[in-house]
Amino acid sequence: MTAPHPSSSLAFKVLTVNVHKGFTSFNRRFMLHELRDAVREVSADVVFLQEVLGTHQRHADRVANFPQEPHYEFLADSIWQQHAYGRNAVYDNGHHGNAVLSKFPITRFENHDISVSGPERRGMLHCTLQPPGHPTPVHAICVHLGLQEGHRQQQLRRVAELTRGLPEDEPVILAGDFNDWRGRAHDVLRREAGLHEVFVHAGGRAVRTFPAPMPMLALDRIYVRGVSVHMPLPLPRRPWNQLSDHAPLAAEIAL
Repeated sequence: MTAPHPSSSLAFKVLTVNVHKGFTSFNRRFMLHELRDAVREVSADVVFLQEVLGTHQRHADRVANFPQEPHYEFLADSIWQQHAYGRNAVYDNGHHGNAVLSKFPITRFENHDISVSGPERRGMLHCTLQPPGHPTPVHAICVHLGLQEGHRQQQLRRVAELTRGLPEDEPVILAGDFNDWRGRAHDVLRREAGLHEVFVHAGGRAVRTFPAPMPMLALDRIYVRGVSVHMPLPLPRRPWNQLSDHAPLAAEIAL
């Protein structure tokens, strides 16, 4: 775990990545084993995952080295002994959704269905973490928003409503794939929920993360509320540009 910040009681790292069900862009190669190594290398205390498989029988039958356990458990392994999964999309061969891996105890979690209409299923996984020795819990909210602007606006209001309902003295970390290439989420979340994006605060704009081999769109984000320090953590281009269709984001948070 990251050493405490000198002026605060607790500091830790967070990582968010859309794992694309363990495949590279265009599903060319199955890279979950390499992805696990890369996630471990970051040494994050809390990991936010999107498009992580719970099960997929067809892939299990035809893909070499396909884990038998749910992919969030495979990625957590013995490093993150606490994890929660929110199933979003269910199909004939299996299901996928969001997950949070944590080195801190997860005292409760709830998955909110924020789908709007049609076949596109989206979710918001809310986990309450209790860092040992810290006086208040930390709320970790993992989201994957829709592709349509109208859907995203409704989903952002759901996210803001959930955040507003949390005690003001309890820190909030909201991370995931926002699909917000127009950059409209920042104002909504700041105005309606008091959330600030880590990379926008540090550098003036969100970081481009999609497609991972040559990022052009800033789809992935880390928002915070009620923390004393938040700063981006640089990640190497390789091997991340070969592991998924999204590049990851990491940050250090101090409470």
